[in-house]
Amino acid sequence: MPAIRIVHRTPLSPSRAWHRLTAWERHGAQVPLTRTIIETAGPTRVGTRFTARTGVGSITFDDPMEVAVWQPPEGASPGLVRLVKQGRAVTGWAEIEVRPGPAGGSEVHWREEIRLRGLPRALDPVVAAVGRRLFGRAVDRLLSGA
Repeated sequence: MPAIRIVHRTPLSPSRAWHRLTAWERHGAQVPLTRTIIETAGPTRVGTRFTARTGVGSITFDDPMEVAVWQPPEGASPGLVRLVKQGRAVTGWAEIEVRPGPAGGSEVHWREEIRLRGLPRALDPVVAAVGRRLFGRAVDRLLSGA
């Protein structure tokens, strides 16, 4: 599986950064041609399910996810959410960790391993590069409040 790793520093407090990064309904607006469908009533907890649907018209694919770990940041303790991807087209996992920054603010660690079924492993480096760009931009926009 291609590994995607992103580190982002922000002046936002860990709790504010966490809130912005785990507002699942906002994720779809950050990825082109994608919308997020929340399937579980809030608040988010272990077992929360949502789907990122990407495509145009009838040509779409779903990326259903379930929250497997939910530990919001508290005091000096970092926050961690782990999402398990449960789709037919996209499998793997994603983690978002929010730590207090070394000089204030927060440090965000986004880790993801994805498999796109039907794509040969020889394309893993391309998938990882596109993922870093796509998810890096999403992190920037989510943290900026866009």
